[in-house]
Amino acid sequence: MFKINFKKVLFNFTIITLIFLIDRISKNFILKIAEQESLVDIYINPYLNFYLIWNKGIAFGLFSFDQNLIYNLITLIIVVISFIIIILVIKTNGIERYLFTLVFGGAISNLYDRIYYKAVPDFIDFHIAEYHWFVFNVADIFITLGIVSIILTEVLKKDK
Repeated sequence: MFKINFKKVLFNFTIITLIFLIDRISKNFILKIAEQESLVDIYINPYLNFYLIWNKGIAFGLFSFDQNLIYNLITLIIVVISFIIIILVIKTNGIERYLFTLVFGGAISNLYDRIYYKAVPDFIDFHIAEYHWFVFNVADIFITLGIVSIILTEVLKKDK
């Protein structure tokens, strides 16, 4: 029989909510600047700028399309993947549960943007000299940390 541990559910819900709120606060901060200035291009240091772009694709702007059908299809795929991830959060134990929670927290925040704004605001521009990484947001950081950590966890398990 499927047994629910409410402490774990509450803890995971808290993590997801915190990730969502941190991402929302950061995006609202940048969007408020964009509303006042009409452009966000803020120099932070020689390696980091805040530069607002609207991403209609998936992570780091990959597969960006202007066509509504493709955008809606990508959004539907993200919804399905999000459901799979929440099932993995529920069914896994140990560190993997928390790593999937990181991924889900970031994914649900970006999904909110896709539905509400019809695009995801990305604004963190990391660069070294003239080489710029993809512009990303706080939710992308949690998604990337979670996925990379899941992969490393699986690789290290297989080595044992």
